[in-house]
Amino acid sequence: MRCYLRAFLLCVVFCFFSLLYVFSHLASTLENRDQWNLKEQEIRDRSSHDTEHLLRKTPGLKGLRDRNDELDRCNSLSVSYWNPYWRLPADVCGVNCLLESTLRERSVFAAKEKSDERSHLAVVACGPRLEETLTMLKSSILFSKKPLHFYIFAEDELHDSFKNALDSWPRTVQNRFNFTIYSITFPKENAREWKKLFKPCASQRLFLPLILKEVDSLLYVDTDILFLQPVEDIWALLSQFNLSHLAAMAPEHEEPRIGWYNRFARHPYYGKTGINSGVMLMNMTRLREKFFKNDMTPVALRWEEILMPLLQKYKLNITWGDQDLLNIIFHHNPESLYVFPCQWNYRPDHCIYGSNCQEADQEGVFILHGNRGVYHDDKQPAFRAVYEAIRKYPFGENMETSLLQPLEASLQTTTHTYCGRASHLFMKRLKQSVMSVQIMSQSATICQDSVPASLP
Repeated sequence: MRCYLRAFLLCVVFCFFSLLYVFSHLASTLENRDQWNLKEQEIRDRSSHDTEHLLRKTPGLKGLRDRNDELDRCNSLSVSYWNPYWRLPADVCGVNCLLESTLRERSVFAAKEKSDERSHLAVVACGPRLEETLTMLKSSILFSKKPLHFYIFAEDELHDSFKNALDSWPRTVQNRFNFTIYSITFPKENAREWKKLFKPCASQRLFLPLILKEVDSLLYVDTDILFLQPVEDIWALLSQFNLSHLAAMAPEHEEPRIGWYNRFARHPYYGKTGINSGVMLMNMTRLREKFFKNDMTPVALRWEEILMPLLQKYKLNITWGDQDLLNIIFHHNPESLYVFPCQWNYRPDHCIYGSNCQEADQEGVFILHGNRGVYHDDKQPAFRAVYEAIRKYPFGENMETSLLQPLEASLQTTTHTYCGRASHLFMKRLKQSVMSVQIMSQSATICQDSVPASLP
């Protein structure tokens, strides 16, 4: 009996001192609450610049940099905010947990802002490329639901023509985009060599990250591109980037038996069949900060440091100019490239010998790339039919009767070619895009009609 009594008294004493410890701990916590709030606010203020810098470097909607050494200490130690038997110092967990919560809230807010931002589209136009470039820009405007910003790099003699043409578009169309026109710019010491590489001005795309220093992400396209669905759909691929991705392109070929790089290249190239740079999505902030592995020096080089040495080493072995240089760079840095399917860069090579773009067969063609001048000759009449239909379409007219119907009639005359037989893949996405635009237009009209007239 005495043993039980002693055990009971010990339990009572233990509980009493435990309660005293809990109340003393709670009192100290309440006393320091204001100090904690002040410290939290101080850290928010002190970290605001770094946090915004962190969010600015995200590719699209995702891609916050790892902060395992700071923010994840709470998770790795498995501690909670309240542990009466193990109270870690505030600078180890408590404040960092608060900071982590703050950063998560800001990242969600930034993601919402990112979803509403405009898409940034760049193109380089030289020589007789004015009309082709305007048709490309027109296709981007026709189907996009979100605003766009155009970065047009052109020879000086084309600047007025671009400005006059874009200013002549209807006001309702102009309200959906901004544009900036730039001169062609190369490094002074090697300007002539860069300009004559492959085609005039084509290598300008290599220097866009160094010229557009305030632009975080950019979609570059060749002048012979036609969008068959909204630009924001390919822009959204930025959200698929992991922490190492800094650019996205499509393969040069899907079928190695007809691939160019794997059969003829005399230089390194990406993957099994190389990549095509006619449609290139870039996180330029990451690209500017990356140190690239290479086969010239054991020291990794920044973007501006690697271009000229690569050209000097391989200039006698490259055929496709700047595209070959990109293949060499991503051959040595494959982790930095996100590869999107061929339907985002559909070229005559995908249908000239029969259909060899499986994704397009299933979902249709998203972006049409009329390389090798097929918009302006009779070699691929299906590609030319799409180009002419968009070029001739008058802004504001009914898209179904003024764009789709004439195009379908033209494509019916191209079925004697392999690409003509695959032209239903062009129409599949185009019809969906037109329907989406019409629904949006009808909804806007209904909303306007439902607003009561203002009182005099």
